[in-house]
Amino acid sequence: MPPCPPRYNLGPRSAHGRPGPLATLGKKIIMALPRFPVVLLALLPLLLFFCTGDASEVGVCYGRVANDLPDPASVAQLLKQNGITMVRMFDADPAVLASLANTGIKVMVALPNEGDNLTSAAASPAFALDWVRRNVAAYLPATRIHAVAVGNEVFYARPDLLPRLVPAMANVHAALDALGLAGDVVKVTSPLAFDVLADPTFPPSAARFRDDLAEQVMRPMLEFLRRTGSFLAVNAYPFWAYATQPGDVSRDFALGNDVPNPVVVDGRTGFVYRSLLDAQRDAMHAAMDALGFGAGSVGLHVTETGYPSAGRSYSVAGVPTEAKDGSPVFSVANARAYNTNLIRRVRAGDTGTPLRPDADMDVYIFALFNENLKGAGPDDIEQNFGLFYPNMTKVYDFDFNFHGGAGGGGSDQASWCVANAAAGDARLQAALDYACAKGADCSGIRSGAACFEPDTVPAHASHAFNSYYQRNRRANGACDFAGAAYVVYQQPSE
Repeated sequence: MPPCPPRYNLGPRSAHGRPGPLATLGKKIIMALPRFPVVLLALLPLLLFFCTGDASEVGVCYGRVANDLPDPASVAQLLKQNGITMVRMFDADPAVLASLANTGIKVMVALPNEGDNLTSAAASPAFALDWVRRNVAAYLPATRIHAVAVGNEVFYARPDLLPRLVPAMANVHAALDALGLAGDVVKVTSPLAFDVLADPTFPPSAARFRDDLAEQVMRPMLEFLRRTGSFLAVNAYPFWAYATQPGDVSRDFALGNDVPNPVVVDGRTGFVYRSLLDAQRDAMHAAMDALGFGAGSVGLHVTETGYPSAGRSYSVAGVPTEAKDGSPVFSVANARAYNTNLIRRVRAGDTGTPLRPDADMDVYIFALFNENLKGAGPDDIEQNFGLFYPNMTKVYDFDFNFHGGAGGGGSDQASWCVANAAAGDARLQAALDYACAKGADCSGIRSGAACFEPDTVPAHASHAFNSYYQRNRRANGACDFAGAAYVVYQQPSE
């Protein structure tokens, strides 16, 4: 028998270097996607119908564990100047909330784990009502508070508070409801560390919530989120798998780079993954499915993700500072690639996963600034997650105003993939079937769906081809289909 493929971990650590479960892992399968034979066909222009759903947003986590940060008013201007439309706070600081008034920036505030906040909110509806009045209602509508995070990584940071978490969330929601702020105005959630999942986490389809959490906390939490129309929140850091297992997890897979190979396949489902973040998201989706919360019941947003631009990890022993090829694991180049790929992907609307092709994804990059009071010193990665230095200069180049397809190796110029009418309906239908089978989102062209009309093979093929092209980061060769498609640089219309 051939040797077993290497085994690796989807998420060997929880956020910011804190030790998490070392998962029992499945197989990593490297394979190339099949290609159609090359057929040369004449290319004719074709204007077709495309439709889009509600846009996801990419924001930042505004941490303030530092003594050298700019004042909140300056930070508000910095956010606006850089096109950052969404901010997650780790508290409800009055100066920050006041500075964000009339900016249009969406804000997630937090009822922190620290002190007796969460315990009091769980035990006392009156406490929850007072907290919401002072920290949410007092700033609306000038400050656009759209969510309250009740605690942060409570399962890891404060396991003693587990029985109180969902009651606290329920009381905060009831307080918002009493003030007319619940529903679509302000959502309530609680960010989870990735170690809420039990072993194994790979393949993604095998992931389940930990036995000590699944029925005790996760089921009632998901029921609450479904009932209130809110979302499950997870903090996910793909860089840990690459940092701790560089021989098994490729840099491109961890960074979400636009490369056609290698790819990773879930052997149970056949789903193809090119992004470790997508594998992590689908692991959470599979755990939700196992509890009966399938597609369309509760959404999943990423409330923290990011990549350190320098340093080493002191909180987790044995994390190498160099990859097998001698390149640094924690570097400006890697941080820029990860966060730029993420920004471009969300801005392009390419937020689905193999298991949830229609999923949206609000995501918050950690963090806005390098924070000098974190970790063990200036060479600790904990101090090097920022997009900006405290003097408000960029650590590396990025652009929240990007308006093109998802990035990586493809062109930064916006482009779309359309069907070539000269290929004929039979060839277009075969290519359409291939695209749908290989990860394109084809739900919109089903009978009665939003993009079913016009009901023609070329229109449906263009929808599928463009979805496949964008999901593959506009990679060279992703808009070919044996000559049945071609790239255009002006967005098609009917």
